Amino acid sequence: MKRLGWLAIPLSLLMSRCGVDDGGARGFAQRAGSSPTTAVGSGFNNPGNILITDQFNNRVIEIDPGGKIVWQFGNGPGDTSANAIVGTNDAERVGDFTLMSGTGIPPGVTKNCKAGCVDNRVILVDRNGNIVWQYGQFGVTGFGPNQLNTPVQNTWLPSGNVFITDQGNERIIEVRRSDNAIVWQYGQNGVVGAGPNQLNNPNAAELLANGNVLISDENNNRAIEVTHTSPSTIIATFTAHGTTSGVAFASRLGNGHTLITDSNNSRIVEVDKHDNPVFEYFTNTRPGSNPAPLPTRAVRLKNGNILISDQFNDQVIEINSSKVIVASYGTINDPGYSPGTALTRMNGPYSAYVIGDYTGITPPSGF
Repeated sequence: MKRLGWLAIPLSLLMSRCGVDDGGARGFAQRAGSSPTTAVGSGFNNPGNILITDQFNNRVIEIDPGGKIVWQFGNGPGDTSANAIVGTNDAERVGDFTLMSGTGIPPGVTKNCKAGCVDNRVILVDRNGNIVWQYGQFGVTGFGPNQLNTPVQNTWLPSGNVFITDQGNERIIEVRRSDNAIVWQYGQNGVVGAGPNQLNNPNAAELLANGNVLISDENNNRAIEVTHTSPSTIIATFTAHGTTSGVAFASRLGNGHTLITDSNNSRIVEVDKHDNPVFEYFTNTRPGSNPAPLPTRAVRLKNGNILISDQFNDQVIEINSSKVIVASYGTINDPGYSPGTALTRMNGPYSAYVIGDYTGITPPSGF
């Protein structure tokens, strides 16, 4: 499989997406010329709502528990302009603001981006869709000042700084918002490796309560815990005893265990501090599943359930401890665009967080 940014995507999956999310191939309505933020209902920022990155529909949506879209940023799959967000992979709510990554779309994934569409920004927007902070330049690829290459994830820090997983540049950077200076970095610009200060297609980074940083080092098939120092030291590695392949996301649980999205294995796996698997769930064993859905985010909720962004099954699902699906959004393995709801169709949802619930997102400070 060719390395395309985010997760390597099989050709069969690319072909299945061509022409189905252009807003017209299946008759889905377009809102040409509408604001990139559309308030389509009351209830913005209500605890219990879910914030979803509807990746190939070029939008971030907030839905109520019934699936109704109450807020969105982005006009839909046909809008790949700088006023929207292209191929978004991650978004989190920061007070009344939303931090999101414009990852871009590789060539061949969607009909309206046959040659690929570049974004390369992390932006912070208010509830009206105004960009109030930005790092990276729309359509510019690089690793110089204020430049990114396929930013796949962002994390708001207690200091008000922002972690950016700059995947194509093989690095995690911490950006100070006041002057956009890089104040910490793990990984060397453009260097692929598994040694000290080296990464291979990193996919996420999370600041832990102990002050360390948990990095999902995707193509090294591991999650690593490193010190938040310069230089940094790897103090722990998690691979479920060498069985993970394509670590898309990892988070530290309240019991000290680590929850890993083992994407290439279509698996969510929880490991203890000794890397022993204690729980696993496979997303490709359900009726109608894509054989390789490449799940991208799994987060433990306060009620003990797990919320999973099952990317190429085009769904977000919530499972309980008995591995029973208690809620689902989108139709399994059926990509498309639905303007007002997430119950019917999404296209490659990459991340999903319950507002006011997921403890891995650091509360806002200093903004």
